[in-house]
Amino acid sequence: MRDVREGTASLGRFVRRRRDPVVVHTLRSAAAATIAYVIALRLSPEAAPLTAPLTALLVVQVTLYATLTTGIRRVNSVVAGVLVAIAFSLLVGLTWWSLALLIVASLVVGRLVRVDEFVPEVAISAMLVLGVTTHGDTAWARVVETLIGAVVGLGFNLLLAPPVWVEEAGESLEGLARRLRQLMLRIGEEAAGRTPVEQAAARLHEARRLDHDIVEVDAALRQAEDSLRLNPRVREGLLHRVVLRTGLDTLEICTVVLRVLARTLTDLAKEREPEPLFAKETGAVLEQLLSEIADAVVSFAVLVTTHVSLNADAAESRLAAELRTAVGTRDKLALLLREEAERETRNWQLLGAVLTEVNRILDELDTEHRSHRLLEELDRVSREQRARMPRLTRLRERMGVQEQLWRNRTGFGGRSW
Repeated sequence: MRDVREGTASLGRFVRRRRDPVVVHTLRSAAAATIAYVIALRLSPEAAPLTAPLTALLVVQVTLYATLTTGIRRVNSVVAGVLVAIAFSLLVGLTWWSLALLIVASLVVGRLVRVDEFVPEVAISAMLVLGVTTHGDTAWARVVETLIGAVVGLGFNLLLAPPVWVEEAGESLEGLARRLRQLMLRIGEEAAGRTPVEQAAARLHEARRLDHDIVEVDAALRQAEDSLRLNPRVREGLLHRVVLRTGLDTLEICTVVLRVLARTLTDLAKEREPEPLFAKETGAVLEQLLSEIADAVVSFAVLVTTHVSLNADAAESRLAAELRTAVGTRDKLALLLREEAERETRNWQLLGAVLTEVNRILDELDTEHRSHRLLEELDRVSREQRARMPRLTRLRERMGVQEQLWRNRTGFGGRSW
């Protein structure tokens, strides 16, 4: 049994490793560069047409959307640089002052043709071509090799669609929710007892460090969003992107509010030291409430990353039940905090802030609030897409209507896919 478990674990690690963006990018880039070099050997007059594999290596990205956008800009940058070099080779040749003019002209042309981050590539291509002796032949050979590399890189991802990184982004989002949960539980446990100022400040620093985790999750979401764009294997890509993005926004707000709560408890610890933060019953109820909210945060992340209808319904029901329980505990805490504030008027602002902050987290996790924000974001993104690409939007809408008519005729209109 132990060998079987170890074998299963090894297999799971191997599968996850194969899905790692670094591994996928390395294998795809190496394959595309090799194919581009083989093709360039037959079509280019150069003995070692290394520009083709170099371009393919630079064009192939992890996602199809990034490959298309990067490939077009890189081809433009290289061709622009070659044309600038041809003009300089015919007019002035290579000298120290012509090299300076070449670099300036290449950078200006790169800005004009809008190649974005590949502006230096224009100057690099121009210098490489100008530095050889047979200017004309080498220049056009470089253009041919560049086109070969770009076409191979683009075709590689069109024929072999890259992975969709939604699952990895979902795991990253759930990981953030679980770290948020652990911190909530620790804050709740310490709030129920005698908390030194140093200990409360340590929890505040932990809450601040969650900002780094949010940055990492945001990077994973951007990769997932790119993998959904223009991917022929993905349907309803816009919905997936908006669901994940708004989910991260909600968790980020919860993180900020938790940081404010930790700050409030730190200030309260300074005021009450060496006394406990709260009365015994109040501290116990606050610990219970933070535990219930922590569970709801994880359930929210599971709901956001669940795409199967049945599982999504179960996750939403579980989240709604946990929030109802937390709201009941919150009401009980409100009464206890009010009694404490009446007994000790000096800290009434801090006690009221605790209630305000837990209310804010509950409001952010509320399913109705979530649905409203999701619809607003979908409408906003759809309007931006229609304004930016009106023709493509009309074509998609027309294709969607035709697909729905086909489903109605074939009897698949009510099925969930």
